[in-house]
Amino acid sequence: MKISREDGILIENLYLSKRYGVRKLLHEFPSWGWKLESIDSLLKRIRKTGTIVWQPRSGRPRSARSSGRPSAQSGGQANSQKGISSGDFV
Repeated sequence: MKISREDGILIENLYLSKRYGVRKLLHEFPSWGWKLESIDSLLKRIRKTGTIVWQPRSGRPRSARSSGRPSAQSGGQANSQKGISSGDFV
């Protein structure tokens, strides 16, 4: 079961204030349906970054991507200058 944001905040607070580990959390809240691996990965992220919030990734931002294929006008003009017609491409 995926851990909700509210559950993540609870886990973060219990870990940072009372140093609850994975097994202690599973023992204290057995009916919540958390998986050991889910809590473990969340605690690893808290240990590494100090919070449950996802950090921004490195790399090219998504907004820099083009909206799709290049327009037919720009491609047709460049090809016509080279003497290649658009019918030559399959």
